[in-house]
Amino acid sequence: MLLGDYIDRGKDSKAVLSRLESLNWPGWKLVFLRGNHDQAVLDFLADANFYRAWKHFGAPETLLSYGVMPPRFERETEFAKARDELASSLPRTHVEFLQKLELSYTQGDYYFCHAGVRPGISLEDQVAEDLLWIRDEFLYYRHSLGKMVVHGHTPAAKPIKTQHRIGVDTGAHATNCLTAVVLEGKDAWFLQTTARPAPLTADAYL
Repeated sequence: MLLGDYIDRGKDSKAVLSRLESLNWPGWKLVFLRGNHDQAVLDFLADANFYRAWKHFGAPETLLSYGVMPPRFERETEFAKARDELASSLPRTHVEFLQKLELSYTQGDYYFCHAGVRPGISLEDQVAEDLLWIRDEFLYYRHSLGKMVVHGHTPAAKPIKTQHRIGVDTGAHATNCLTAVVLEGKDAWFLQTTARPAPLTADAYL
């Protein structure tokens, strides 16, 4: 189970997608969820003016990884040119990979998504905007959500486990500390890279 945000974070988004789409582990079911950064590519392909928002959280790095020069000026013609060049440079398999990413996945008592869920709404009725972007309303909620929610999106200095959620985002792109959670029944334990974490900065939270 991968929780999303495969692109934008780092200088080689293209290589990351190539690696993920080629994964084939016999006997394993691989589930890839969609993150807000992954959605950004699809939004940009659909509307070049989305670059105004995307440029603040990884667009230049992603474009460069595909050999596309980021727009130099705030002009719609520049945005459209970059969008068209990206559409031409993106392997079709990468586009299909992004389009097929799931928003959530349920397994037993666990509910997996990228960002979190909106309290007060059933898990079956959650909307994409919240599953990809929600933070405070979810993070500070202290009551049952129906299932244990496993999520990323909001980085922390260490993984978090409460009665109702498990957060595994330790800001790997900024800290070099990548975290995974192993779930066995109701028990959860964490695996992390051994790299010494660097301090989180403000841009880690986009």
